Amino acid sequence: MQKKRSLGVLIVEGIMYLLGRLPLKVHYAFYKFIAWLLESVFHYRTQVVDINLARSFPEKKYDELKILRKHCYWHMAITIVQMVWFGACRGAKGRERLRKSHIVEFTNPEEVNRMLSVAPQALLMQTHMGNWELMGGIREYAYSTPLEITLDEFSIAHHGIASGLWTQVMEWNRKAPVSDHVFKGYVHTDSLLRYAITNKGKRMCYAINTDQYPYMGTGSMSVQFMNQETRSMTGATAIACKLDMAVGYLRFMRRIDGGYEMSVVNICDHASQHTPEELMTRYYQLLEEDLKAQPWNYLWTHKRWK
Repeated sequence: MQKKRSLGVLIVEGIMYLLGRLPLKVHYAFYKFIAWLLESVFHYRTQVVDINLARSFPEKKYDELKILRKHCYWHMAITIVQMVWFGACRGAKGRERLRKSHIVEFTNPEEVNRMLSVAPQALLMQTHMGNWELMGGIREYAYSTPLEITLDEFSIAHHGIASGLWTQVMEWNRKAPVSDHVFKGYVHTDSLLRYAITNKGKRMCYAINTDQYPYMGTGSMSVQFMNQETRSMTGATAIACKLDMAVGYLRFMRRIDGGYEMSVVNICDHASQHTPEELMTRYYQLLEEDLKAQPWNYLWTHKRWK
């Protein structure tokens, strides 16, 4: 049952919607100011960023890391303004607005179509690279070839936010393009296994962020990632192995204009032939390749290593 929305939630959503109606280029005009506030005024997790960058790129000198940190906050600010703009892309007109913007271009949707032709279900493992907040518009980003999945065949897993207000606001924002439909695929990670088993045998495509530090009670493993011993969750790949899903890594590289090129790199067609640990190891290899190519295109404020 849909939780009743409080006055505070409605006010925040209204403000965000009004701001989101502004053209995308207007939003981009403010991202460096927002980045300056986050980094230099509020010092938002600057110590976490410094430690993460220094340990992940030990070959870089102090001045290089300082410049990289600034670009990381630029990236964070860009994701924020894009998220606000995205929240106003509501319903049919919003989907058209989203498509015309080319904010994301899905370069190989045919790979997802292929994966779903060889396996009943597919798991797309994404990360906090690029702008994960734009995933709700994935079907509008396929320009070369249509993405052959319906709303009932797509699901996005989320972990939620400590604040109940922001949990509701972010759900409202992330589901903007499908706000004129009943979308049941926005699923909390705690319910993902039950949801997947309920849909066993049905054609489904799941997208889930898998680079967070393991939550309490989740399965985990150790992997070498960015020069550090890293604890990783294995819940998503364990589900994929159990249900014999095809598995892909969702690549999200930023273009020079601030938009993104999104693509899927196949990890396997039949997860049951692999272990969850093998799939996660390959996932982190691909993520590390992308981080070395675009080190600033990542949420380094995230407490990935504890």
